[in-house]
Amino acid sequence: MKTSTLRSPRRLRTAKVAAVVAVGVLALTACGGGSDSDDTGDAEATQATFEAGTTMETLQKAGKITIGTKFDQPGFGLKGLTDEPEGFDVEIAKIIAEGLGIDDDNITWVETPSAVRETKIEDGEVSLVAATYTINDERKERITFAGPYYEAGQQVMVRSDDSAITGPESFKANPDLKVCSVAGSTPADNISSYLASKSQLVTFDVYSKCADALRTNQVDAVTTDNVILLGLVGASEGKFKVVGDTFTKEPYGIGIKKGDTAFCQYIVDTLKKASEDGSYEEAWTETAGKVEGSTVPTLPTADACA
Repeated sequence: MKTSTLRSPRRLRTAKVAAVVAVGVLALTACGGGSDSDDTGDAEATQATFEAGTTMETLQKAGKITIGTKFDQPGFGLKGLTDEPEGFDVEIAKIIAEGLGIDDDNITWVETPSAVRETKIEDGEVSLVAATYTINDERKERITFAGPYYEAGQQVMVRSDDSAITGPESFKANPDLKVCSVAGSTPADNISSYLASKSQLVTFDVYSKCADALRTNQVDAVTTDNVILLGLVGASEGKFKVVGDTFTKEPYGIGIKKGDTAFCQYIVDTLKKASEDGSYEEAWTETAGKVEGSTVPTLPTADACA
């Protein structure tokens, strides 16, 4: 989102705050005197000094970063006509990068569907993943999470003219119903306990294919986190609706290399400052917050970095 309105003076102030966070966390000093004027935000961010050998120092010296996100989720990570991903996850990642002195133009975005997120991090193909990434114990065995930065909940989406499905309980009551989710995702695991048989679950690699299958009557419902569904509903021109209440809690975190606690703490502190100065709220209202029915979230209390 190179043309994003988030490249505003307030966003630039965020960069300055993030730089201060980095210095504070590492008990180091910033080089140079800096300026209080808003138009020098990026410059001040580049002046932050990080401890030698840390991920932050490496990225700052490189002046660029590769970030994983999703390309098919309206509101969170969607690659459209601009050929640049847009969404809340994307803006959160930009805030993190900006604190390292890295501009949007120096971010390389890599598509990271649910099934490959841990692998991309482990193989070093990306420095971090911001991709509706639910924190859970199984994933913690392979990577470290910073956050959560948002808490979603799983729901069910159906065609607008469907009155038979009212929530996840409908699937066990009618074994002929098919529900779609993404392979390797937490929602695919969660819905299993609501099914009469495994054959009711249809999986694809991305949610846009689930939405296509629902539109063409190949499946009867799609299930994933509520904010993703709201984005798909908003893009459906009235063809889809969300039914029932949320039936899970899905804390989204930033995935990074396992054991990199210094980078984790940098991310946690940067997002805390973004929440305090309004950048976090702005990232929401300019992206996922535009979807009808969404509300401005409060940054959740972060887990300890481990």
